[in-house]
Amino acid sequence: MSATILLLLGVFSSIGLQFAGAQPIGVCYGANGNNLPSKQDVVNLYKSNRIGKMRIYDPDEATLQALRGSNIEVILGVSNPNDLQSLTNPSAAINWVNKYVKPYSNNVKFKYIAVGNEVHPGEAAASSVLPAMQNIQKAIAAANLQGQIKVSTAIDTKLIQDSYPPNKASFTNPAKGYMQPIITFLSNNGAPLLANIYPYFAYANDQKNIPLAYALFTQQGKNDAGYQNLFDALLDSVYAALEKTGGSNIKIVVSESGWPSAGGVGTTVGNAGTYYKNLINHAKGGTPKRPNGPIETYLFAMFDENLKQGDETERHFGLFNPNKSPKYQLTFN
Repeated sequence: MSATILLLLGVFSSIGLQFAGAQPIGVCYGANGNNLPSKQDVVNLYKSNRIGKMRIYDPDEATLQALRGSNIEVILGVSNPNDLQSLTNPSAAINWVNKYVKPYSNNVKFKYIAVGNEVHPGEAAASSVLPAMQNIQKAIAAANLQGQIKVSTAIDTKLIQDSYPPNKASFTNPAKGYMQPIITFLSNNGAPLLANIYPYFAYANDQKNIPLAYALFTQQGKNDAGYQNLFDALLDSVYAALEKTGGSNIKIVVSESGWPSAGGVGTTVGNAGTYYKNLINHAKGGTPKRPNGPIETYLFAMFDENLKQGDETERHFGLFNPNKSPKYQLTFN
């Protein structure tokens, strides 16, 4: 091997982490636990595992400090419901961006701001989502960061009806009125829709009609709708709903997807490890509706969160144990 090639390999090796952000896989960093590593240790764990993308759910300044210079791409969340409501005030949105985004923007790679997570029409916070998105967008533009950061919101598949076959899917009637102006906003600003896609919950709620292999990417052959796995079917059902609401040009970023290792039906370490491994590999490609991948996907989540509210499964989605040892043997990017 020539000295020139060796030199180039050394250069590429030294900047390898800079290419990680171009890969499709990120990991959500939930912090609802009292036994988790320090923020700096968490960022170091992302880097050592070549995880080039992180989703955080609120603008925790210790996390933002730890992210400086890491080259990790970030989805920054707006806490709901309280922050959502306050950000309907334009000056509050400017203050939020000036406090949590602008001071870090030189050396933290903000990619998206998620204004609200799984807010449903009819909830008190629902009326705040679009005005908060608009105000954050204006504040981002005022900070001259609109070329770097896209403003969006994260939905779940409860807003979708008639999801099988996926081409039939549409937003529910309440969701249609809620989503229509949001879709217009995303389209006008060239921003993606963030969607939390969970084959696990679909399988757990309908084991009679959904085979485990179909949810775990291990099914051989396609079903009568032309799908080989539930992840693609769920994601394409959201694309179909977008198309029916004037959003055919909008890309979807999968802002959460995971499988719990305990606490419910089908929740074994083996099943969860199979799901994560196969999803990482699958995200390199596309879906039947959007075959040109990769699919930007954020695994949920970095750690088990022992203080997470909800049923028992909610506390067992971690890829790593609190002592930073891996729960599964995964290669992220």
